Amino acid sequence: MRDFHQFLQGFSNFRNFYYDAENDLYNTLRQGQNPHALVIACSDSRVDPAILMGCNPGDIFVVRNVANLVPHCGQATPPDAVAAALEYAVCHLQVEHIIVLGHSDCGGIHALLDPALTSEESYIKSWMSLAAPALQRLNPEILDEDIETQRRHCEEASVLQSIENLLSYDWIKERVARHALSLHAWYFDMHSMSLLAYFPEKENFEPLAGHLPYQHS
Repeated sequence: MRDFHQFLQGFSNFRNFYYDAENDLYNTLRQGQNPHALVIACSDSRVDPAILMGCNPGDIFVVRNVANLVPHCGQATPPDAVAAALEYAVCHLQVEHIIVLGHSDCGGIHALLDPALTSEESYIKSWMSLAAPALQRLNPEILDEDIETQRRHCEEASVLQSIENLLSYDWIKERVARHALSLHAWYFDMHSMSLLAYFPEKENFEPLAGHLPYQHS
């Protein structure tokens, strides 16, 4: 493991950059936050949404958990940290976008496909049961594919399941219906280093870069 001192040096660098060089940013942020997007991401150390998306402090409100799951409202019995964060971001911060960000090689999805991996770990097993409906979304033919292909399809299906679960909350569904809130299903492929989004009209995840307008550098 790297020297723990690295974290202290990192904070020093952070402070020098955002406080000394960009003092106006934190002068504003001390008054309150106004992020336009909520990102629901995995706890995986390789998938930090702020780094992936090049965000500054204050740009995004973030929820991170194993396998970037959103419980259905019927399963979110108080206290529920994910539901509380959703409620705060949507009802109080008035975010305009919710992004569910999945990724390749997700350990939680591995455990979902192979329950023996976490048979002695009750918290992980219980949490990943929230993603069980994602298995039902899979075409039965997928189960005849190699394990990497199965994982990829299940990772994507789990993201879509979380999108569906978001709509089980009345205060999210109502805002989506009147176009005050948009939901986005994204997937980070660490092998190709590409960021994909689900396009309902194509029923497929495709690289976002191919759908963005050209901009001069």
